[in-house]
Amino acid sequence: MNPTRWAKISEIVENALKKDKVERSNYLTQVCGEDTGLREEIESLLSFENIDQTDVFEKNQLNALIFGDESKLPNNFIGKQIGKYKLIKLIGEGGMGAVFLAERTDGEFEQQVAVKLLKQGFVSKIALTRFISERQILARLHHRFIAQLIDGGTTAEGVPYLVMEYIEGLPLLDYCQQNNLDLKERLEIFQKICSAVQYAHQHLVIHRDLKPSNILVTEDGSPKLLDFGISKLVTQDGDTIQTQTEFRALTPAYASPEQIKGDTISTATDVYSLGIILYELLTGKRPYNTDSQNFSEIIRAICETEPIRPSKANT
Repeated sequence: MNPTRWAKISEIVENALKKDKVERSNYLTQVCGEDTGLREEIESLLSFENIDQTDVFEKNQLNALIFGDESKLPNNFIGKQIGKYKLIKLIGEGGMGAVFLAERTDGEFEQQVAVKLLKQGFVSKIALTRFISERQILARLHHRFIAQLIDGGTTAEGVPYLVMEYIEGLPLLDYCQQNNLDLKERLEIFQKICSAVQYAHQHLVIHRDLKPSNILVTEDGSPKLLDFGISKLVTQDGDTIQTQTEFRALTPAYASPEQIKGDTISTATDVYSLGIILYELLTGKRPYNTDSQNFSEIIRAICETEPIRPSKANT
C-alpha cells in the first residue's frame, strides 16, 4: 500500500476513534463513499477498539497484548500445590498467564520447573480454549532452543496449567550487553534463534510475538525461545503457510505491518519480527518509534516510516 493511501487511512481512523458508534458509521459512510475496500480496511483497524465488551477475556487481552497487562494473580498462589508441583515465586507475567517457579514434590526426584497459569479475569471459554491450544502446540515442538513442555493439567478450580522447562538465563539484549558480546558473537546467537523459528515453521507453527524478552539466553550462550501463548497452528499450501488471526495478538514494537493492519499472517510475520530483533541486537535501537499509545501513530510508524539503515543508526 502506498504512503498516500496509508496517510488517508490513518487520518480517518484517528478521527473515527473520537466519535460514538452512530456518528462513526455516518462519518465512515461520508468519507469512504463507494470505496468498500477502504471502509473494510478502516473497520478492520477499528476492531482493536470495538471488541465486544461482554467478553472479559477479549477486553482485557486487548490492553494486555498492546499496552501492558494490569491483571494480577493473588499473592496467595505462592505455596499452592499444582499437581506434582509447589509454586515458589512469581517469575513472569504475560498477556493471559502468569508464570511461577515451582518445585516437584512427589519425592521421585528433585526438579525445578516453570508453571504457567491462566490469570484471574481471563477464565472464559475462549481463554481456556486458547490456553489448551498452547499446550497442544508446545507438545509438538522438541528443539534445543525452544523451552520444552514437561507436563500439563487442570487445577481443582478448573484452571488449566502448563509445566515448562525452567530456564535460568537473561533476556537476549541484557545477555549481550552484560557479556559485552561482539558482532560475531551476537550473530552466532541470532543464528540459533533463527534455527528455532525455522523448526517451528516446519512444524506449521507461527509464533506471532517474537521479541527479545521472549528469548532467554543461558550461561553457556544458548538461547531459549519462550511464550507460544499466541502461536497459531497453520495449514500448508506450497511455500505459503497462512492463517487469519482470531484477535490481533502482538507487541507493537516488534509487529509486522500485516499484524498491525489485521491482515492474514504467515511465516513472514515471524521473519519480519526477527529482522527487528536483529536490528536492535546490532544497533541498540529499534527501527521504528512505537512507544505511543495512539494507535494511528503506531500505524504510521510501522506502515509508513522508512527505517534508518542499521549502518547509520548510531551516526
